Amino acid sequence: MSQRRIIHSDRAPKAIGPYSQAVQVGNTLYLSGQTPLDPATGELVEGDISTQARQVFENLKAVLAAANADFANVVRVGIYLTDLGNFSAVNEVMKQYFREPYPARSTIGVAALPRAAQVEIDLVAVVD
Repeated sequence: MSQRRIIHSDRAPKAIGPYSQAVQVGNTLYLSGQTPLDPATGELVEGDISTQARQVFENLKAVLAAANADFANVVRVGIYLTDLGNFSAVNEVMKQYFREPYPARSTIGVAALPRAAQVEIDLVAVVD
């Protein structure tokens, strides 16, 4: 088995369970799901779905940076929404962080997320 490297950023919220922010195995980087927590306070950000999605992408951006990567390295995005009616709003925020060719993606409706978040997003990236 390839060596695992644990990735951590103080600019993203600390894990709220027994997991790492990200793990790199070989050239593949697996980012755990991020919710819209403010890394400075550990509290859920106030605001609508766009505000929450933007905070999630900022948290993911910080973890990617800790691995010397960015959104151009991302090959898969997993989005979890408590209301699929927010699909379009999250798409608009996602377009602010990704350029074509876009990564593969799934969007899944869920009953609830930790700390009553409206959105959670995880990523898989390939790095050099």
